Amino acid sequence: MKMYITTGTTDYLTKLKNDHPAEKMLLLENEDYTILLHETMGKSVFNEPREYEVLDSVGDLGGKFAVCNNIPVTDEGRPIFEYRFNQRARLIEKEPGFVAIRVLRPLSNDTYIIMTLWESEKHFKNWQQSKAYEKAHQKRGKQEEIEQQKTIFPRPSYVTTYIIPKQN
Repeated sequence: MKMYITTGTTDYLTKLKNDHPAEKMLLLENEDYTILLHETMGKSVFNEPREYEVLDSVGDLGGKFAVCNNIPVTDEGRPIFEYRFNQRARLIEKEPGFVAIRVLRPLSNDTYIIMTLWESEKHFKNWQQSKAYEKAHQKRGKQEEIEQQKTIFPRPSYVTTYIIPKQN
């Protein structure tokens, strides 16, 4: 499965989405950007998308609030990073308001995206205060693993949040 991402104006991306009703797409907006996601086994309908391989997928694209944790990873660090995600506790899926998760491997850059979709921002914030969140984000205490993290992450990760407008 692939995930393609493109940016543009809300009007243009809405038209693009509406022009391809058979495709699985989701529009995301924040105060700075509007992006359109296209999840498919085939080729993208976008002209110049960012391309990702879907490593893990639970739930259907939807909801009202999206959180993207953007994590740069070195080429050498990819197997370690992916192994850690394959071993995740999968507690988020049981959280109230959880809609979906996608773990996206970049095919044209170095930044993985961990995207979670929620029924509301409040549901996401409640998860952040939960024991499940604490467990999922606990720091591994071994000095060796801490040193290893310095070498697999070339720069800090960052989070982007979006609202998911009512889809036509």
